[in-house]
Amino acid sequence: MRVHSLIAGVALAVCGAQAQSQPGSNESRLQLTLSDAIKRAKANAQALLAANYAAQIAHEDTVQAKAALLPSANWFNQYIYTQPNGTPSGVFVPNDGPHVYFNQANVHGDLFAPGKRADYHRAEAAEAVARAKADIAVRGLNATVTQDFYALAAAARKHANAEQSQREAEQFLDVTEKLEQGGEVAHSDVVTAQILVEQRRRDTLEAGLAEEKARLGLAVLLFPEFRQDFTVADDLETTTMLPDLARIQSMAATNNPDIRAAQAAVEQQRYEIKSARSALYPTLSFDYFFGIEANQYALHNPDGQNNLGSVAQATLNIPIWTWGAARSKVRQSEIRLRQAQADLTFTQRELLANLNSFYREADLASTQIGSLRRSLDLSNESLQLILLRYQAGESTVLEVKDAQTTLTQARDAFSDGLVRYRVAIAALQTLTGAF
Repeated sequence: MRVHSLIAGVALAVCGAQAQSQPGSNESRLQLTLSDAIKRAKANAQALLAANYAAQIAHEDTVQAKAALLPSANWFNQYIYTQPNGTPSGVFVPNDGPHVYFNQANVHGDLFAPGKRADYHRAEAAEAVARAKADIAVRGLNATVTQDFYALAAAARKHANAEQSQREAEQFLDVTEKLEQGGEVAHSDVVTAQILVEQRRRDTLEAGLAEEKARLGLAVLLFPEFRQDFTVADDLETTTMLPDLARIQSMAATNNPDIRAAQAAVEQQRYEIKSARSALYPTLSFDYFFGIEANQYALHNPDGQNNLGSVAQATLNIPIWTWGAARSKVRQSEIRLRQAQADLTFTQRELLANLNSFYREADLASTQIGSLRRSLDLSNESLQLILLRYQAGESTVLEVKDAQTTLTQARDAFSDGLVRYRVAIAALQTLTGAF
């Protein structure tokens, strides 16, 4: 009879913990999935906003550099007044008279300007760098949100586990008190059970505090205002399959933003060298003017001659001497290119090292989930058997205490193992993209 009551009490405690962990108890709170959390974080993360703004600014630099390659048109208007002195030109001889009117359309274009073309390609490479860095920021944010999201899910599990362990300890205390009343156990067993209950109550309070801290850490990323009235959907046991290493390596080789950024930086420096060298070459441009440049703001002068006309000019600019400044800029750009190439090589080595490290971490975490689950099942079975033996007078209260502690640790270890796998997958996806 006592055995049956003990088993029923333990089962009641387990069912109560499962009922409390159901989302129905938090219906008034906003419940977020991982995709919801990532979406909210992208809308509020300052680092991501800065990276996106930098990419947009780089795109406008590309537009401006491309526009510099094309002919431009302007409408020039000017009036010059010169003090008269009795001569046709006035005080200032270069002027054509006391009154000079300019009203001209000007078309300007570069026939040979290698520096501007190099600047355009360099702006394109800089835009590619900025977009790759924005992608890096997105993946880093995804990994951070994933880690904090599942940290909160695990903290909620541990809080529920602590509450369940507390109920099991209270149930065991009730059993020891009844056995003491029947003269079957000593009072020391009751004292030990009471100590265990107090410890479990402290553990529950600590677990509750850890859950609230995890909630605050995630809330900072998700909401623009201070907010705590939300929960996360616990999908820890819905595991993502880990692809084989060959596929992971292929994805990283073709879809890694760090490599793209480093390669674009090398390309940017190559065009910077061309831009610097262009200062040693001549440039050729043309201008076409159509309009009025006369002493009267009219189509004809007082003699009836036409004031409206056109003129074309070509300009050839040949650099002769710059005291070595142009060649210094070329050498400076070549040094920057060597630095960018060294950065690319290091990024490639770092990618290979991180790829293997993150993959091994994810693979080990995946393998350990099964082991942790079996340990949890065995710990649960061990506690039940020891409780039965204690009821029959074949085990001590310390064995029950140790079994309960082992079960509590196994529950928390299982939750930690699930989180470890999720975080390892998120870290791996910062190198490969989603899979």
